[in-house]
Formats: sequence, structure tokens, C-alpha cells
Amino acid sequence: MNKNFLLRLDWLSLLIYLFLIIFGITNIYSTTLSEATGAVFELDSPAGKQFWIFMFSIIFLPLILYINSNFFEHFSLAFYTLSILSLIGLFIFGQKISGATSWYLIGSFSLQPSEFAKIATSLLVASSLSSIQADFKKISFISKLILIIGIPVTLILFQPDAGSALVFLGLFFVLIREGMNMITLYFGIGFLSVFILTLIFNPSILSFAFLIISILIYRLVIGYYPKTKKSPFIIVLGVSILFSFSVDFIFNSVFEQRHRDRFNVILGIENDTQGIGYNINQSKIAIGSGGFYGKGFLNGTQTKGGFVPEQHTDYIFSTVGEEWGFLGSSGLIILFTILILRILYRAEKHIQAFPRIFSYCFASMLFIHFFINIGMTLGLVPTVGIPLPYISSGGTNLMAFSLMLFIYLNLDVNRLN
Repeated sequence: MNKNFLLRLDWLSLLIYLFLIIFGITNIYSTTLSEATGAVFELDSPAGKQFWIFMFSIIFLPLILYINSNFFEHFSLAFYTLSILSLIGLFIFGQKISGATSWYLIGSFSLQPSEFAKIATSLLVASSLSSIQADFKKISFISKLILIIGIPVTLILFQPDAGSALVFLGLFFVLIREGMNMITLYFGIGFLSVFILTLIFNPSILSFAFLIISILIYRLVIGYYPKTKKSPFIIVLGVSILFSFSVDFIFNSVFEQRHRDRFNVILGIENDTQGIGYNINQSKIAIGSGGFYGKGFLNGTQTKGGFVPEQHTDYIFSTVGEEWGFLGSSGLIILFTILILRILYRAEKHIQAFPRIFSYCFASMLFIHFFINIGMTLGLVPTVGIPLPYISSGGTNLMAFSLMLFIYLNLDVNRLN
């Protein structure tokens, strides 16, 4: 441990973390306040449980900071193996809650192993990418990385918990940062665009549009680059058309009805403000009613009336919007943005690959949670059950993201440069 440890510690990230925790507990208290849950420090209240889990989590801060930073790289495979075993164990010992077998029940507490799998997978991805065998030109190496990410994703999808599985896709941003060909990202964005467009338009009409656009682009490119090969255009066009005709099968066979309904509401295909679209509609009403300054702490009428289901968990941002207004909501978004950018900025200061890559993994997962959670409360993305880190009520999520921050702080404070 460096002698100037306290000076090197990333105090800005730590202070933002502490503020987000306090702000989160405050909003959970406001959202769940009733005669039965009037005390913030009572363990049987959501706010009290969040507070005491935070107090338990913070105990690990000094312990993790004083661990040799090489520990996390050396034991990454062991952590990953334990996390996979814990995910497999759910199918034997897990409890089904809200339609998903994602939790172990331990007394009055529930434990969601997929949250800790995010840490373990990030550690193993960082370890693999920092090894001397790392080479994105080798199919075997790329296959290994996809397998590392794919195993927990598959196990989580079988629970089924599409929201938690979706978070792992943020790790592909890390792979691209470390040298994977950008064409992977382009194809991903392309397939997602085709998928969404096919849900809105008829596949035949969309295929005809692809054909016209491809011809125009091809003619334009040939005008400037006559030696351009025709095969890539033909392959992309063919794959796009085939995929568009398979979207209907994927949409109806892979996705559950609740996910299909949410896609239809978001895309405007259906208008259901009382059924599947009720949560989103009430969330938007709550946020909009807050105005610029908000109605004030404990004064949110939509919040007090209980109009927004799951408001202290997935829809906590609607409480922020109603009681703290545009000013408070913007401030929260700015803080998350600063934290993510801060992690990325400090990551680039590392000479060693492992701490840099883990920091990127942490920032990517934090961004996916932040973007999708706020997006779904605003009705911009479908509801997939992703909490807002440090803000939403959820003990396992709070512990996991706290531990990820603590590991990041350890690696940052012990950087060689």
C-alpha cells in the first residue's frame, strides 16, 4: 500500500457514491412512508433495510482497500466459478419471485446471485484481456470471451430475468475498447434497428426499402471508389432481408407475452394505459407533475397515492421527478454522468491492463443500469426490471455495486503511474 494512500484515493467517486446512497434512502423512505413503516432505521421497512445493508456494505471498504490489488486478478477464475455455481443452484434451491427464479431466501432476506455474477464476470473478462495470450485476431480467444460472458447470460435468461442478462451486454463495449473489431458493434446496432423497424413495418415493405437504400448507397460509393467489392453489399442486404422475415418468429417465440406487450406500447403499436402500459403512464405523469422545482420531499401526490407500482425499486426515478422536479432529476443524471466519466478517466491512467479493463467493465455496467432504468421510467425503453444503482431499493444490487466501486478504488489507488 502506498504511503500517500489517502491522497491518491479517488475521493470524488467515493463522495458521489455516498451522496447517491443517502439520496436513494431518502427517496425510498418517501416512496414507502406509511404508518407501518414510519421509522427510517427499522429493519422491517424498505428504507431501513436499505440503510442497514449499506452499513454492512461499507464495512468492506477498508478491507478491500487494503487487499493487494493482484488478489482480484489471481482469484478471478475462482470468483467466476463460484458465481456460476450459485446461478446453477437457483434451479434447485432458488425461490420464484415475480415470475423469476432469481433469488435465494435466507430468513427475511433475499439474495440475487446474478448481481454478484456481474462482478465475477467483469474480473474474469479483465483477467483474460490482460493476459499475454490476448489476441483478437484469434477465433479461439474471441470464442473464449464470448463463452465467459455467455454462460451467466444464458443461465440468467433461463430464470427468466432478461433485464439482468441485458446488463452483461455492456461488456462488449469493453471488448471493443480493447481491440475487438468495431464491425461487431455496427452489426449489433444494425440488427437491433432492423428488429425494431420490422415490428413497426411489414417485412416485405421493409425489405423493398432495404433494397432501394442499398442500391443508392452502392451507386454513391462506386462513384467515389470504383474498385469497391460488391460482395459486402450483397451479404449485408441479404442478411438484413432474411433477418427481417425472422423477426416475427423471434418476437413471438423467444420473448414472453409481457415483454411483447411492453415493446408494442413503447413503439406505439398498442395504446394500453390501464394494462401493461399502466406503470409507464403513471411514471410519466408523476415525473411531469413535478415541474421544474418539484413538489418537495414527502409531498408527491402520485407517490403518496401509490399510483406507480414498484416505485421504490424499478421506478424510483419517478419519485425523484415528482418531488425534486426537473432540477433534482437533472442533478441526479449529472452526478451519474460525472461518476461514469470519472471512472473512465481514471482507468486511462493505468499502465497495467487489468485495472483499466475492470474499471471499464464497472463503468459499462453502471451505464447500462443508469440508461435503461431512467429510460424506462420516461417511457423511452421497455420495462425490463433493472434497478437504478445506489438509488433503488434492493439489497443485493446495492452490495454488488458497492463492492464493484470498492474494487475500482483499490485498483485506482494502487496504480503504478
